[in-house]
Amino acid sequence: MSDALTIQVYQWLLRLLQYYLDTHDNARLTALEMGFRLRLADKIAIRKPDLGLVLDSNPIPTADLDRSYKGTFDLCVEALSDSSPAEIARDTEQKRREYEAAGVSEYCILHHKPQWQRFYRRNVFGRYAPIPSEEGILQPEVVPDLRFRLEDLQRQPGPEALIEDAVYASFVLPAWQRERTAWQQDRQRLEAERQQAEQARQQAEQVAHRERAEKEALLAQLARLRGAS
Repeated sequence: MSDALTIQVYQWLLRLLQYYLDTHDNARLTALEMGFRLRLADKIAIRKPDLGLVLDSNPIPTADLDRSYKGTFDLCVEALSDSSPAEIARDTEQKRREYEAAGVSEYCILHHKPQWQRFYRRNVFGRYAPIPSEEGILQPEVVPDLRFRLEDLQRQPGPEALIEDAVYASFVLPAWQRERTAWQQDRQRLEAERQQAEQARQQAEQVAHRERAEKEALLAQLARLRGAS
């Protein structure tokens, strides 16, 4: 079993994937013990990744009533089980070899300690190689436009922070962002209209005050003229 902190890392990445799929709708996630069959050179193995992703472009789609996946996942994610050296070896070595041989395009191993995290991609030779990060940002290929900061696996920022972050803003709640922008624009427009109305009121008061002063001056002058006559 994974520890609670590692499960939190897993849950954060799962939420990020769900945000991405809500926006792009180009793949389907599986979990809850849904496994798939790996046809290896020396055996047939059944694996149940903690999280599997099947692209819409995968030649074998997932069906609504499937209890196991008939094809090969495009992405497998495992929350590292570290209760014993054997469990660590199973996720980091055995499953790595099996997923690589079965043709899983990318494989992620999550843990609350960065030194145990692994992110692999099959290269042109069909072998897993580490997915390179750029300035601490990792971008899988199987889900284009999804990216995340490696340090955020520990920080786990919420949606309020994600939508303000250029790394995530393009795929995290874009509809809500548009509504918020429209609301802010309406608020700014109403405030501008209020300020214009206030300026117009002040200008009208100034004109009225000037007209009253001019009228009073004329009346005073008229009164002086009458007194002089």
